[in-house]
Amino acid sequence: MEPADDLDPDAATAALTTVTWAAERPRLLTLGYRMLGSWHDAEDIVQDAWLRWAAADRTDIESPTAYLTTMVTRLAIDRLRARQRSLEAYVGPWLPEPVATDRLPDDLAGDADSLSLATLHLMERLTPPERAVYVLREGFAYSFREIGTILDRTEPGVRQLFKRARQRIGDKPRFQADPAEHERLLRAVMDASRAGDVDELERELHDQVVLWSDGGGKAAAALKPIVGPAKVARFLAGVYGRRPAEFELVELNGLPALEITARNGTRIMALDLVDGAVAGVYMVANPDKLAYV
Repeated sequence: MEPADDLDPDAATAALTTVTWAAERPRLLTLGYRMLGSWHDAEDIVQDAWLRWAAADRTDIESPTAYLTTMVTRLAIDRLRARQRSLEAYVGPWLPEPVATDRLPDDLAGDADSLSLATLHLMERLTPPERAVYVLREGFAYSFREIGTILDRTEPGVRQLFKRARQRIGDKPRFQADPAEHERLLRAVMDASRAGDVDELERELHDQVVLWSDGGGKAAAALKPIVGPAKVARFLAGVYGRRPAEFELVELNGLPALEITARNGTRIMALDLVDGAVAGVYMVANPDKLAYV
């Protein structure tokens, strides 16, 4: 083997670039997905970051991790702003994109609490800068000073963004990320829906349950959230009590979910739980969002 000192400088630089990227990529995908709620978009901005990293002059880059984190965070903010404009024409509610757990980096797959569709959906309440601050602080334990450097903001400004983010979502109940309880309630909802048993469905639903259905104008879906146990129970019993469908238990975003296949297409059902009851039902039917399940 040739000594390291005899390596061609360009080849050595290229090798270091690739090795650094391979080590950073899973973390960057995790950051992108938490920021965007879309695995497709996360892969897209991370690929963009790779192209920029490969072409960058690294003589003045002291920390590749800091440099890449800054780049991906700013790309994610730009993508969020563009998406907010495009959502004005989106048909019905917009839900995050579910991802099969085995596709996720190991450090993300085990964090079902921050990864659930319920949590990612809740994050949509935040402005892009608020979301960046919240994700970097809560998900990656960055200091306010470090976040200020990433976002090119003052430390007091970052603290204010974090405070506003906590105010927007901090008063919401913490979702239960217990896989066994999710599976039990999924089976209960599935059985009662198939049987058209409205009363049994209502017994499993939280008093403030909400059902969101995302078809994106490409699949049948409720165009507005359905609120309250009586209405949600009647909806589920009405849809699945009279239509043949296949239900398969799968694991998405670190938790059990249902993949439902019927004549009108495939959709995903995920739940969020509060106090042992179903507080949210998330139905993703838009085929563009089912590529990673």
